[in-house]
Amino acid sequence: MATTVNRPVTHPSVDQAEHKNPADYAWAAARISLGWIFLWAFLDKTFGWGFATPAAKAWINGGSPTTGFLKGTGENALGGFFSALAGQAWVDWLFMAGLAGVGLALVLGIGTRIAAGAGGAMLLLMWAAELPLTTNPFMDDHIVYAIVLVGLALAGAGRTFGLGNLPVVRRTPWLK
Repeated sequence: MATTVNRPVTHPSVDQAEHKNPADYAWAAARISLGWIFLWAFLDKTFGWGFATPAAKAWINGGSPTTGFLKGTGENALGGFFSALAGQAWVDWLFMAGLAGVGLALVLGIGTRIAAGAGGAMLLLMWAAELPLTTNPFMDDHIVYAIVLVGLALAGAGRTFGLGNLPVVRRTPWLK
């Protein structure tokens, strides 16, 4: 004879939105913080607010957002490749679109998987441009940030303090 167990019907999307553990909040803080790093780099390079980019070298004043970093890699292992890319308009536009897109996606908590992939690729390219590293054989902040981006994507970090719980985001896999 079979036994019937009566359980209330629950909806996974509601349960996930209501039940958060402390790690969800830590991932959300990491997502917003790393998003701000990307977004701030975009804003400072665009307007030259004087933190990393002086006003005279701002993108809106005709400066190249990639020249300073990439020209400085000339003597590194892959320096010839990266130095040749410095200051090219298509590289500047792609770099700035990446900074803005990754930054906004992470801060808002939508498209975190795509942002993690794009941001990780950007970070790995910046890491490669600096090889060989001067303070560690292979590890630096670019690799650490890339690892955090993978964690953000795997943890679904956009659902906490972000727009990742919106119905359209939950229904559309590439927006997660």
